[in-house]
Amino acid sequence: MPTERLNGIDLHWEQAGEGPRLLMFNGSGSTIERMRPLMQVLATQFDVVLHDQRGLGRSQIPAGPYSMADYAADAIALVDYLGWDTFNVIGISFGGMVAQEFTVTVPDRVERLALLCTSPGGDGGSSYPLHELRSKSAQERAEISMTIMDTRFTPEWLESHPADQMFVQGISGDFSPASGSEAERGELEQLNARSSHDVWDRLDRITAPTFIGAGRYDGIAPLSNSESMAERIPNAQLHVYEGGHGFFAQDANAFPDILSFLAG
Repeated sequence: MPTERLNGIDLHWEQAGEGPRLLMFNGSGSTIERMRPLMQVLATQFDVVLHDQRGLGRSQIPAGPYSMADYAADAIALVDYLGWDTFNVIGISFGGMVAQEFTVTVPDRVERLALLCTSPGGDGGSSYPLHELRSKSAQERAEISMTIMDTRFTPEWLESHPADQMFVQGISGDFSPASGSEAERGELEQLNARSSHDVWDRLDRITAPTFIGAGRYDGIAPLSNSESMAERIPNAQLHVYEGGHGFFAQDANAFPDILSFLAG
């Protein structure tokens, strides 16, 4: 579990598996520890590198504000350190935003790109403003979080759909850091950077074959945002699944499609 001084901060990452190289980007507030099960699945077919993005996990929490360009520069410094010239990239939610910023910055280094449940910002559409949830009560945050995760998720729906109820139970839990802590500041810096994400006018710089995965009932990254990306990115494929923001865990067809695409 190495940590190295990269792009001016201490960056922590892990590497697992064998096969084609795959750089993975996590969603908002997610760390290696939280995403390890998914990383392990990917590592059955790929040489996967995943890092705790600045402000999160075991990576440094530098002074803010952070920009999306900072997140992309951290990842560029990491692959340079590893000696990776070209590789595949997968980004989930916020990680998909960073993956877009990363790829438009160094398009020649990305062989294949998978963007899941994410948004381009600008005229292409932005994801739900998660930074605004901080001002709401715990009960309000919980209720909103459920309905934006999947717009079908009312108490009545979940009562009659036990599989979805199990999904909600599986992702539920308070992972928020202690109020006033440095960890909380890191998460807030990430949310603030997320709120200004806009790569819309640069998406045509992406040259890699691109898989765009969207959940039909996603209230965080609406389907219309993925449709916009698919129209803007050359050589992009849009795949729509029966689920919400976690469609890849809800629709059994999603993950085999993603793995197949990344394997080429």
